[in-house]
Amino acid sequence: MNYSKVNNIVGWICFLIATITYVLTLEPSASFWDCGEFIASAFRMQVVHQPGAPLFLMLQRFFSIFAFGDVTKIAYWMNVGSAVSSGATILFLFWTITALAKKTLVKAGEEVSKSDLISIIGAGAVGALAYTFSDSFWFSAVESEVYAQSSLFTAIVFWAILKWESHADEPRADRWLLFIAYIMGLSIGIHLLNLLTIPAIAFIYYFKRTGKATTAGIMKTLGAGILILAVIQYGIIQYLVSFGAYFDLFFVNTLGLGFGTGVLFFAIIVIGLLVWGIRYSIKHQKKLLNLGLISTVLIIFGYASFSMIIIRAKADPNLNNSAPKDAFSFLSYLNREQYGDRPLGYGPNYNSERVGIKEGGKTIWRKGADKYEKAGTKTDYEYNNNTLLPRMYSDDARHASFYKEWMHLDDAKKPNVVDNVGFLFSYQIGYMYMRYFGWNFIGRQNDEQGQGSGYEGEWLSGIKAFDSWKIGDQSHLPPSTVDNKAYNRFFFLPLIIGLLGAIWHFQRNQKDAGVVALLFFFTGIAIVLYLNQKPLEPRERDYAYVGSFYAFAIWIGLGVLAIREWLLKKLTPTTGAVAATVLGLLVAPVIMAEQGWDDHDRSTKMVAHDIALDYLESCAPNAILFTYGDNDTYPLWYIQEVENVRPDVRIVNLSLFDTDWYINGLRQKQNQSEPLPITMKPEQYVQGERDVMPFDDYKIAGSVELKNIVELLLSNDDNDKVAMQDGTKSNFLPTKNFKITIDPQQVISTGTVSAADAAKITPEMDWTFNKGYVTKGTLAMLDILAHNNWKRPIYFASTVPSEQYNGLDKYLYSEGLALRLVPFKADTASTEERAEQLNTPVLYKNVMTKFKWGNMKTATYLDPQSSDDTFIFTNIFSNLAGSLIKEGKNAEAKQVVDKYYEVMPQRFFGIRTVVVKYYMAENLYKLGETARANEILTQSGDYINKELIFLSDISQSKGSLTGSQNIQTGLYYLDRMIKASKAAGQEKVSTQLEKIFASLEAKFSGYYGQQGPAQ
Repeated sequence: MNYSKVNNIVGWICFLIATITYVLTLEPSASFWDCGEFIASAFRMQVVHQPGAPLFLMLQRFFSIFAFGDVTKIAYWMNVGSAVSSGATILFLFWTITALAKKTLVKAGEEVSKSDLISIIGAGAVGALAYTFSDSFWFSAVESEVYAQSSLFTAIVFWAILKWESHADEPRADRWLLFIAYIMGLSIGIHLLNLLTIPAIAFIYYFKRTGKATTAGIMKTLGAGILILAVIQYGIIQYLVSFGAYFDLFFVNTLGLGFGTGVLFFAIIVIGLLVWGIRYSIKHQKKLLNLGLISTVLIIFGYASFSMIIIRAKADPNLNNSAPKDAFSFLSYLNREQYGDRPLGYGPNYNSERVGIKEGGKTIWRKGADKYEKAGTKTDYEYNNNTLLPRMYSDDARHASFYKEWMHLDDAKKPNVVDNVGFLFSYQIGYMYMRYFGWNFIGRQNDEQGQGSGYEGEWLSGIKAFDSWKIGDQSHLPPSTVDNKAYNRFFFLPLIIGLLGAIWHFQRNQKDAGVVALLFFFTGIAIVLYLNQKPLEPRERDYAYVGSFYAFAIWIGLGVLAIREWLLKKLTPTTGAVAATVLGLLVAPVIMAEQGWDDHDRSTKMVAHDIALDYLESCAPNAILFTYGDNDTYPLWYIQEVENVRPDVRIVNLSLFDTDWYINGLRQKQNQSEPLPITMKPEQYVQGERDVMPFDDYKIAGSVELKNIVELLLSNDDNDKVAMQDGTKSNFLPTKNFKITIDPQQVISTGTVSAADAAKITPEMDWTFNKGYVTKGTLAMLDILAHNNWKRPIYFASTVPSEQYNGLDKYLYSEGLALRLVPFKADTASTEERAEQLNTPVLYKNVMTKFKWGNMKTATYLDPQSSDDTFIFTNIFSNLAGSLIKEGKNAEAKQVVDKYYEVMPQRFFGIRTVVVKYYMAENLYKLGETARANEILTQSGDYINKELIFLSDISQSKGSLTGSQNIQTGLYYLDRMIKASKAAGQEKVSTQLEKIFASLEAKFSGYYGQQGPAQ
């Protein structure tokens, strides 16, 4: 059998292994984070968040066809789309490794020997399958996200440049370069990761076309590669659209022509110039110019997938992020202006002070009725204490505190370039990137998010001596590690074989090894430099670096050849090749698959799907539901837009509420939800109008009717405005004391309050606004509250930060995963700890008959977000049971407890689980469920003991207290458990807990003093 046939067959076998793996472990419905938005937008061809992924959406729409009209299977088949794309990535990775291995082992024109054939194919299989089971790539392969297809396109272009290299001396070989250009253009419609292969591709081209490489040539090639990358990233993706937008501005505002005429004229000019240039290059035999121009055309052709964004935006779909309907809104969309800027090469530190505003800032244009209008000027602040490479730049108080603690800076210190570079290497590269790299090729401690604590979310090898040196004493590993499905131990083996492969590659073929190293750098460290990541991210960001892990997987494959070379000293060539392949498979893909399967198997988990359903089922008919973050919004968009669940509920994302395009969408009918009661006219909240309005205390006595507040904020009378520093006038807030006068009959007739609760209705809702300014989104919310007249129920998702309630806290009542605004008299007498206001009858009905539980109890694996949701649900069960007990409804409370045990897992997901379980135990004692209560307390005590012994060991080995928050929480609730069990007459339990407490208190007394931590 010849090499080519074996290479193809084994490559496809690797594809099948990978694809079957991903299909078996993929999530059967929508996942958390962006997946819900992507699935909903792909299914109905809508516009996702900036900068968009139009080709991804169109490809995923194709996979949805296989659901054959069953909307509950749409998400599954789109996840299959990611699985197939990821499997194809493995196929091209295999062919890439075998091409590099063959080029190094076999001279041109020579036959491939049997031992070389086995070695080359073995190298490809080991490297490809190692990447198959790598942590970060596997995570993205089983959900509907852009990273699977992005990896595929990256794999294709790197494979294609090797194909060009092998055929470069043949006629028409440059068609492979044109193919690469087109694939790169298409990839822009998915993700920009693909472009980072350009410097590596430039070197392959240089080495092939140059007889002898020189230092000057290498530097020029690196510069050329970076220049080509910049031309595509900025010249084509951004400035091509920017020039079109400013052409349109001239044609519309100066020449008086219609919108779009300038863009059309500019497109004609670009097409004309490209046609002329190509004809010129052919006529004068300018081969390199011809190649560059045709490549540019193909990149633009691929990039044209973004026309889908404009076409669909003009159709005003329900999800229409940024509404990029015209040249300038589309330009803003592509430039991700919604997310703001971050300094890269030069800028301020976290404690730099603003000293002024740069003059002549960029004008912001918006589309008006007949011409483009100025929406304002982009504000660029001037700062003191600027520095090169500002890595510690965020002035968020939490971030500033983190910077100071991490870098051991005092309050007076102004970080210099040395401090910033120190943060880059110690945190952004040393902690974040290298931790992710370690997860994939060394091992992983658990799936707890690492926030720099040094004892959770770390990479971990499984070799206790080394792990103790890195993290701290590993003598008593806690349940948060050993019981965590993500406790994966690779014992450094994949890393070692990868390093052997890299060393072997550099020794045997320095040029190709340098190209792989360049790919590794640009898809890893260069991204770290470009992203300039802030600390305390809401989720782990390892998915951004999968390109560099792909490059390292190439070296894992080539590590087989390094092992084979060593074995050849002792074995025959064929036996050595087979032995090296088997050994490579065992130390990389086999151990990675065995350790990683259980924490990547999402096949039984439905948490994101069901929690979205529960959010909506928490709401009364025709409700308005305010959400805030990704995970309390995107799954809801999915289940409403795709599965058509509760289309009467209007979801309002407060994170987007400050934009005119989002408010425009809320003023339209969507699904079965009528327009929201927003009285503002578009010209009153258009971009640049009422973006931020200050509070100026007029010392008004008493509370002011909310309608009057809204009217004042919307007034165009200069007498109702205050002067700003820049000479303009702005609406303002004269008081923070608001009220809404209540008509009891009205709130009863609308079903807001039952007639039985009429006595609880307050004559007026009064509250204190909790911010020092009003944004247009807050104004829109106040407008809704003032003019809704209780016709539509109003809710806040339970995960919305309390500052977003705008001071309405005392009128919010839990009905499940949402808090309903109810005009009840405020309960000022209750001093009970954790007192949460419940609408108990509705909450009971929701929990017992409506809610679904995402297979939380039986799922093979719960990811960190899903395990956080077990905390939320346990809290709901506990609060509901407590409320029913308080009302004397013990029978119903017992039913709630039984439901809790039926649907919720009883394992611990961190110290927070101890907190909610304690309150459940309190209720169980009150219900006479003594055995269950004792079981919870004894299990909790055992869990706290093991976790805190580990933290004590870590603290002792490091010489400083580690995990103080967990220690304080654990001891505080352990003390409360002792008191609760004593009060219930459970002396055996309390005595057992007291022993644990005394032992732990002794361990930490040296850090807190003899009294232990504050309790």
